[in-house]
Amino acid sequence: MFQEFRDFIARGNVMDMAVGIIVGAAFTAIVSSLVADLINPIIGLFTGGIDFTNNYAVLSGDVAEGASLEAAREAGASVFAYGSFIMAIINFVIIAFVVFMLVRQVNKIKAAAEKPEEESAPEDPPTPVEVQLLTEIRDALKSA
Repeated sequence: MFQEFRDFIARGNVMDMAVGIIVGAAFTAIVSSLVADLINPIIGLFTGGIDFTNNYAVLSGDVAEGASLEAAREAGASVFAYGSFIMAIINFVIIAFVVFMLVRQVNKIKAAAEKPEEESAPEDPPTPVEVQLLTEIRDALKSA
């Protein structure tokens, strides 16, 4: 059983998947920082700094008017946090667009790197004159 498990782990697909998960986790941190630290502040300039995160409706419980979502939750109120959901959708769209642009650039770089290899493929060597003459003689004998 240990040998079978070792063979399973040593298979290329499992190792590729593990590397993909690790790189994906690191990439998630980069993209999240890009969105939170660079893109959202720029969007905030155009929207007047509107942040929907603290928009909510109290379903039950007593909450002071104007309290933040965190304060309402700490007070034990049942809240319908639609603002957090709206911000999650906005962040998803931004992250999806950023990932799309990054993948698009990587694909362009890959395509550019593959072109020279295709162009430098070895061509067939020229056919010797003797072979050309023998081919012509054969074709002439076939038609006669």
